[in-house]
Amino acid sequence: MRAALWFLALFGIAVAMALFAGNNQGTVTLFWPPYRIDLSLNMVLLLLVGGFVVLHAALQALAALFEMPHQARRWRLQQKERAMHGALLDAMTHLLSGRFVRASKAAEAALAQEQSLSASAHYGGAGLQLRTLAHLVAADGAHALQDRNRRDEHLRQALEETALRQNAQTQELHEGAQLRSARWMLDDRDASGALARLEELPQGASRRTIALRTRLKAARLAGQTLMALETARLLAKHRAFSTAAAQSIVRGLAAELLNSAHDPAQLQQVWQQLDPAERQMPELALQAAHRLSQLGGDDAHARHWLLPVWERMVSLPDSLPEHLQQKLVEALENSMESLDAPWLARIENAQQANPRNARLEYLAGVACLKRQLWGKAQQLLTQASQHLEAGPMQRNAWRALALLAERRGDEPAAAAAWRNAALCP
Repeated sequence: MRAALWFLALFGIAVAMALFAGNNQGTVTLFWPPYRIDLSLNMVLLLLVGGFVVLHAALQALAALFEMPHQARRWRLQQKERAMHGALLDAMTHLLSGRFVRASKAAEAALAQEQSLSASAHYGGAGLQLRTLAHLVAADGAHALQDRNRRDEHLRQALEETALRQNAQTQELHEGAQLRSARWMLDDRDASGALARLEELPQGASRRTIALRTRLKAARLAGQTLMALETARLLAKHRAFSTAAAQSIVRGLAAELLNSAHDPAQLQQVWQQLDPAERQMPELALQAAHRLSQLGGDDAHARHWLLPVWERMVSLPDSLPEHLQQKLVEALENSMESLDAPWLARIENAQQANPRNARLEYLAGVACLKRQLWGKAQQLLTQASQHLEAGPMQRNAWRALALLAERRGDEPAAAAAWRNAALCP
């Protein structure tokens, strides 16, 4: 459509020129005493147009002639810039491929090229970003080669280049250099230095996934379990790990924090610092109860922590692994001396609701034994000993039956029970 319009316009111009020039009788007379020159108007117009074209072409040629030195200077500058960028790309390529010596040399060559270019008044490239990246690549190569002095020197220059933070890109480079230096310090097992470098980051940068991962490793290396746990929670919130991995990491750090308590009061304080979801984890509740028992704490607190695990085992036994059920029964057995009436009722109701559960039979039998209900204890322990898996719990059941048999004077039954207890692994 556009081409058709152009053709129509050209035809219109041609028709107008033909109409104007075909019957144009006008003349132009020039007087130059003693001469007189008569020219047709069409010729004058043609001469004016031709003169304008020639003059314009001459001016363009003259401008191009004077521009040639500037073009040559720009061409040389472009060649140097290309060499500089090529050196930086080579440095990054060598760094990724593990050729650290070549990477450092290529980065230093890029820095030398940039320094020569910065002296030129016509250089307007991204010199700050390129210098910072080159320093970081050189420092990374030196770090891989264990040349800490050269690494620290390049890092210092990179931080100085971006210290003013003139724009967003410069700030990003500065934060990247700080993150990189924190990871280098972590590789050197300098946890305090890595944490100090991370503390210098702005709030937004310090909550990035890479910064949180570095903080987690540094906190664990420094033995700051509480900080590591808080960082792991943030990483789990940001979905930096899978659900199973996040739960495993948080559970392990929380268990380590519980084990670090040195008295019952400190243990209770640590327990309150855990999130409600973490306090619902069976492994942590069992760990806290076990640690409280080791520290000589109140068994009532331990049973209070174990109550959610108990309710889960009673209501949904398949949701709780076998080894955790066994640990729960052992923990309640250890606190049987101070067991209160509500817990006795819970154990009795749970055993009656699940008469085929050997662990509940065993726990109810031990509870009856502690309360001197000899007949009921013998009945429950006898049933439990037949169904329990071979292990410490079955051995304890046979030992209790042996003691009950000795108490009533049944020597053959006591001997058989002791023999069964001895045969348990």
